[in-house]
Amino acid sequence: MTDENSLVERFEEHRPRLRRLAQRMLGSTAEADDIVQEVWLRASAAGADDVKNFGGWLTTIASRACLNVLRSRASRGEIPLDDERTGPVVEMEERAPDPMQEAQQAEAVGAALTVVHERLSPAERVAFVLHDSFDVPFEQIADLLERSPDAVRQLASRARRRVRSADVAGIRSARERRPVVDAFFAAARAGDFDRLVSLLAPDVELRIEQGLSVTALVRGGAAVAGRALMFAIPDAVLRPVLVDGLPGVVVTVRGQAVSMMAFDVAGDRIAAIDAFAGPARVAELSLPR
Repeated sequence: MTDENSLVERFEEHRPRLRRLAQRMLGSTAEADDIVQEVWLRASAAGADDVKNFGGWLTTIASRACLNVLRSRASRGEIPLDDERTGPVVEMEERAPDPMQEAQQAEAVGAALTVVHERLSPAERVAFVLHDSFDVPFEQIADLLERSPDAVRQLASRARRRVRSADVAGIRSARERRPVVDAFFAAARAGDFDRLVSLLAPDVELRIEQGLSVTALVRGGAAVAGRALMFAIPDAVLRPVLVDGLPGVVVTVRGQAVSMMAFDVAGDRIAAIDAFAGPARVAELSLPR
């Protein structure tokens, strides 16, 4: 067997995964096939004799090619190029939404997911797809995007919230999911640990951002409930908002915003919480007046 035949066989083992990766990033089967062909041409020209992690090497080549396509789209105005945002989109929550609008949302879950993917910036899309769908470490993605791992983690987190919001848009509106969030805070203020645990999914994740990095990641219902009890503030005022389309709150104490939280609610339980903690971090966010 020649070296070329060996490279062909090794590449064919990875072809399906590379195609899935390109499809997720670009949303186009035809473009995904073009990306895979480009990866093969680059890999065959460079040779792989000295490559220790062949699959990771191909993933990097494919990701760079996809990033170039996304940036080209952005330069033509087809998708956003804004990769420098430091926080989520925060809006006032409408307590009485248009019923017709909600009905239309209920018929378009898949379309919503497609639309939100198209609204992600190139860096958000690459960070989200590589980490959440293909388990690529943030450190490796950081090298690809020429950013710090913390910055890439924020890009993926922001994209994740938007995708989760679109995923549930056709099932339950933010208003319909709000009672679960209200019950969570009521239980925290009452010190009701068992009630808190009952409102949290067993594998719930609490991600806390303070400054420009994620300073804590708490997993599991009991651990997250314990953290909620620890930081329950009796005299806090809760202002309902939408955070990247998810139900959330801005927590204010004596007129100063001290934190903001976004809740991913699945069914009657909270599946994930993104918290932005501390007056300094909240001051960096663009909050509605």
